[in-house]
Amino acid sequence: MDLNYPPEAEAFRSEVAAWLADNLPPGWDEPGHSMTPEEKNRFDREWVDRLRQGRWICASWPEAYGGRGLSIMEQVVLNEEFARRDAPMRADFFGDTLVGPTILQWGTEDQKREFLPQILNGTISWCQGFSEPDAGSDLASLTTRAELDGDEWVIHGQKVWTTQAQYADYIFLLARTDPDAPKHRGISYLLVPMRQEGIEVRPIRQIDSTAEFNEVFFTGARCPRDNVVGGINNGWQVAMTTLGFERGASSTTGHRRFEKELDAVIAEARRTGRAQDPLVRQELARAWTTVKIMQINGYRTLTDALNQTSNAAALGALHKMFWSEYHQRIMDLAIDVLGMEGQVLTGGNAEDEFVAGAKRGTEAYPVSPLQASFFFSRSETIWGGTAQIQRNIVGERVLGLPREPKALP
Repeated sequence: MDLNYPPEAEAFRSEVAAWLADNLPPGWDEPGHSMTPEEKNRFDREWVDRLRQGRWICASWPEAYGGRGLSIMEQVVLNEEFARRDAPMRADFFGDTLVGPTILQWGTEDQKREFLPQILNGTISWCQGFSEPDAGSDLASLTTRAELDGDEWVIHGQKVWTTQAQYADYIFLLARTDPDAPKHRGISYLLVPMRQEGIEVRPIRQIDSTAEFNEVFFTGARCPRDNVVGGINNGWQVAMTTLGFERGASSTTGHRRFEKELDAVIAEARRTGRAQDPLVRQELARAWTTVKIMQINGYRTLTDALNQTSNAAALGALHKMFWSEYHQRIMDLAIDVLGMEGQVLTGGNAEDEFVAGAKRGTEAYPVSPLQASFFFSRSETIWGGTAQIQRNIVGERVLGLPREPKALP
């Protein structure tokens, strides 16, 4: 692991830093800087335009498709500089980070020409249709089916835990297109319009009254025959690519949200006097050490990516298990530190400070940022593959242990 970045990466860092200095509002990262709701709304609109003009949106994409064609090191530097200044990147996670790169890798030229420009300019929004009530961690057991009717696929089935489905224009969907094939080989990856007859979105209300997750029901929904990405019945392999993008988040900056959150927990421990409790101090020290390990593991991940070594899926599983379980522990500690204050709703309808792009507090249930993170942490050992499944992957692919026995029918 060499922490000395090459000269060309540092030159690119200077370019990014200069652009941020020229384009962020005066006093952006000075203590006490704040904006009124009107100023924030105006900044959000103008900032996306500036990102687009600077060609920072999807900058890793090839220049032929609107990106900058950044190398891995340049992508790392870009993420580091934006994180250093707390500058927001474009927030369309599903389009920019998941389905866009998947179409780049697997899509036809027609699909690239149709969908990539809309992802770049923000005129199309997406949701992900993978999980089902009986196919979560065992995703290949999905039963949503798609059958050809002339030049269209007709879709029947149900998806669950579908984030942002109520706002999406399209869903990238896994459906069974060959029921007689082995379960991993009879699946296709479809791009399906959401705004049509035959699709019903039902919100899943959570304890804080929000409903960012949804159930989605398909009863004769349709999409064009040519909207299969990666070929008919090759959806499993394409989906693994998408999940790889999901789990391959910025290697050297992923620890920063936990670092920022830990600072807030330490500040609360000092304010409440709990920092003098030796057990609390020990847990805070343990948390600080864990975040530093995340930072070091990020550099190890970067080194592996540059050298194209190790089992990327297994390494991603290891990191996912590590940070998600840590986050639940530190949030349990945060609620302990807050004591009875932690049971009182003192927040507002504001953006979560620690979970990028997520809005938690509502008028009906005004949680504070730490309370919001506590609730959100409950889900993190589940989405993207449960902690138990991550252990299976690490055990089988890294440690070489026998595969887990299959349950009897």
